[in-house]
Amino acid sequence: MHMDSKDKRIEKNKTLHASFYHAFQGFVTVFKEERNMKVHVLAGVCAVIAGLLFKLTASEWLWIALAIFVVIIIEVINTSLENMVDLATGCTYHPLGKKVKDMAATAVLISAVFALVVGGIIFLPKVMHLWK
Repeated sequence: MHMDSKDKRIEKNKTLHASFYHAFQGFVTVFKEERNMKVHVLAGVCAVIAGLLFKLTASEWLWIALAIFVVIIIEVINTSLENMVDLATGCTYHPLGKKVKDMAATAVLISAVFALVVGGIIFLPKVMHLWK
């Protein structure tokens, strides 16, 4: 679907409410359209539930929150870059577009590994203690 720039004018948000509304719409869009975002959010919810069950300390909560938010932020950036590449290439293959998409996906992978390491450092000793 092609829309001429004259057909729809995009203006800067005039209110704080409008800014938050559009930001929320962006999250809803990426959540609905990206399977991986659903996986990341589910993993984050599981980490929060585990944190509540294990009664994490304040510093442990900070690390868990950082890990969750880094993954979600990088996934949003990745999805944005994928959409920009598709827009620029007309959804056709281009070697530079592939590079951008691959590098953005790598950023998501690195952030997810970071989250797994943080989760492992915090939760593994607690789980091991339960088994003793």
